[in-house]
Amino acid sequence: MKVSVIGGGTMGNGIAHVFAQFGNEVTLIDVKQEYLDRAYGTIGKNLDRMVKKEKISEAEAKATLARLGTATDLKAAADSQLVVEAVFENFAVKQEIFATLDAVCSPETILGSNTSSISLTKIAGTTGRADRVIGMHFMNPVPMMKLVEIIRGQATSDETLAFTVKAAEDLGKVPVTVQDYPGFIANRLLMPMINEAAYCLMEGVAEREAIDTVMKLGMAHPMGPLTLADFIGLDICLDIMEVLYEGFGDSKYRPCPLLRRMVDAGYLGRKSGKGFYDYE
Repeated sequence: MKVSVIGGGTMGNGIAHVFAQFGNEVTLIDVKQEYLDRAYGTIGKNLDRMVKKEKISEAEAKATLARLGTATDLKAAADSQLVVEAVFENFAVKQEIFATLDAVCSPETILGSNTSSISLTKIAGTTGRADRVIGMHFMNPVPMMKLVEIIRGQATSDETLAFTVKAAEDLGKVPVTVQDYPGFIANRLLMPMINEAAYCLMEGVAEREAIDTVMKLGMAHPMGPLTLADFIGLDICLDIMEVLYEGFGDSKYRPCPLLRRMVDAGYLGRKSGKGFYDYE
């Protein structure tokens, strides 16, 4: 299958990696070649790590890279059977991408989005093929995490759903179909927990380490909510909480003022070197 992935960031390069690893011809598309070169290098390093852990062979790693091409123009997606958009969570940007993809791709092409919170129905409405628009929300890190949330928009057809579920299964993933409501399932459950942890810290209920330890040792979570927020990015957490708050109009989704203040200060977590914790 020919697949195009839009966006070479953390999620995009991971999605391109798994599609290429499982035998698909993949074109990774971004606005600048330097972004693509960085993504290609990341994929190469991740494949090398998998070889060292004996999860794949050296030959399989080379074959994966051979199936991966890059481009800086969305027209390169024209002959793809599936396109997966994986840019940052901004509707205006996604709207422009999907409108362009709708114009350049075959009418049969399925247009997917890795959005973690933005309405698939709203995204589909920017195209003339709402029945062929669907969500494929991968988890980070993509090569390791099994889950893919398959989000069905209001007009997504049964055929599109079946195709996308099979595409995820062919990657060795476990697809879970959800309906198009704010936050879907993963972030509707996860983000309020992270937000509440921020409230606990802000209100002085406990120190950051104590909050994380309670969830790790008491609830068997692999990492605490504040550590996880730093890993995800505090700006992304805030954006998703805003979507939940706006989408449901319920005060229980109100973003924590401390979370908002930290984002305003540029404390975004691991990627900025400082969040709830400090990073070298």
